[in-house]
Amino acid sequence: MHPARKIYCRTFQSVLKFAIPFLPYRHPKIIGSVRGIPEVLKKKKCRSVLIVTDKGIANLGMLRRLKKSLRENHITYVIYDKTVANPTTVNVYEAAALYHSGHCSAIIAFGGGSSIDCAKAVGVKIARPDKPLAKMKGILKVHTKLPLLIAIPTTAGTGSETTIAAVITDAETRHKYTINDFPLIPRYAVLDPEVTVSLPPFITACTGMDALTHAVEAYIGNSTTPGTRKNALMAVSLIFKNLDTAVKDGTNLEARKNMLKASYYAGCAFTKSYVGYVHAVAHSLGGAYNIPHGYANAVLLPYVLDSYGECIHKKLHALAVAAGIAKRDIPHYKGARLFIYAIQNMKKRYGIGNTIEEIREEDIPKLAHYADKEANPLYPVPVLMNAEELEKFYYMLMPKKKRQPAPKMDFKEYARKAAAKRAAEAAAQASAKAPEKPETTTQPSAKTPEKSETAAQPSDSAPEKAGTTAQASDRTPEEAGTTAQPSDSAPEKSETAETVSSDSKTEE
Repeated sequence: MHPARKIYCRTFQSVLKFAIPFLPYRHPKIIGSVRGIPEVLKKKKCRSVLIVTDKGIANLGMLRRLKKSLRENHITYVIYDKTVANPTTVNVYEAAALYHSGHCSAIIAFGGGSSIDCAKAVGVKIARPDKPLAKMKGILKVHTKLPLLIAIPTTAGTGSETTIAAVITDAETRHKYTINDFPLIPRYAVLDPEVTVSLPPFITACTGMDALTHAVEAYIGNSTTPGTRKNALMAVSLIFKNLDTAVKDGTNLEARKNMLKASYYAGCAFTKSYVGYVHAVAHSLGGAYNIPHGYANAVLLPYVLDSYGECIHKKLHALAVAAGIAKRDIPHYKGARLFIYAIQNMKKRYGIGNTIEEIREEDIPKLAHYADKEANPLYPVPVLMNAEELEKFYYMLMPKKKRQPAPKMDFKEYARKAAAKRAAEAAAQASAKAPEKPETTTQPSAKTPEKSETAAQPSDSAPEKAGTTAQASDRTPEEAGTTAQPSDSAPEKSETAETVSSDSKTEE
């Protein structure tokens, strides 16, 4: 990255870090079960709600308890269940239209990060109907209070129930962007382990790794606070103690509850301290190829941590201690390696690979540009990288069979080409230094010395030698012509000298 841009990024991040204590961050109020939602809605005088979810959750019957609770309390509802893995602008506009047609006054997000992000963006669109979503990407561009928003996370990982962000994909360009503003923080978060019980093991693993990525990137960044560091360490500790159990036994409510807490703490950490290049690259992959966000984070995390190098070893060591896999008294670099190895082993246990099949090499410059645009200058990463430097992560994730193979080196052919090149350069230099062709005449001059001078036209690079030859009084014209002939002169010049010499003999 150019030094001037580095200075700009670090200055921007320093100003934002200084402003953190003065910004209106808040934590959602926690509700322990979906049965507590009607009471909140009644207090807020909300009689009709929009439920934003996806087809998978609706088909699994996971909404049953929520719908029953709402009906028993005479609260009407409409359901939008078309949310896709990376919610698009089309999802947002459709759900907003349903909100208005159902005369709703509150929004309930039921699902993973995609459903919660979609619900946030719906709230933004309702609050700012005159402004396109794309015009509100970035930081602090909403400026308006949203309808009451309640988040019910069904995956313990995204942390969206705590954050100021909504990640949306443009349905036409497939560009993925983030809307960040404080009104997007849900008013209430429902941490009910029963709604996560039916989550399949692989999705449980990916979302758990998503929470781990949030905690790690928040902790190693340059904009941490005592509170965010504490939240990140708590999240890492809970994940390493409970994720294996939640994956193996999805009905273990204690493990499910602790993973919800871990996701919540990680969300609180990165809401203030932000994330890093893992998320920036993962978002670009999600937008282009619809790769699930948690999976992309899990695949990327070890690569990015390793690329940061020595500057984060101390912090990774602290995370390894919190995870219970390292002691405090070992060198920092050993603690860091243990932490990265532990992440790789977790991926292996959960069946998470090291590559992403969908990546196309021709897309990489565009994807890296999107990642660069998202991350810089906002994310306070340990090591700054521009788009060109970020491209390496996409190549790391490409399957080897899809990479362009490096051509085999033919050393003999290389030597022949190099010799030919040197010969061509030498010839060009010789041509540049060669004298102009002297004019020839069949009429010799009357004086022999002048004939000698004509035959002895020297190159520009040897005037002294030419002068000496022309002044030799005891040599015949033939000798003068022979002596004055330069070693590298062309054949034409030799013929000229012979002509003059022949004329001299005739005169004699």
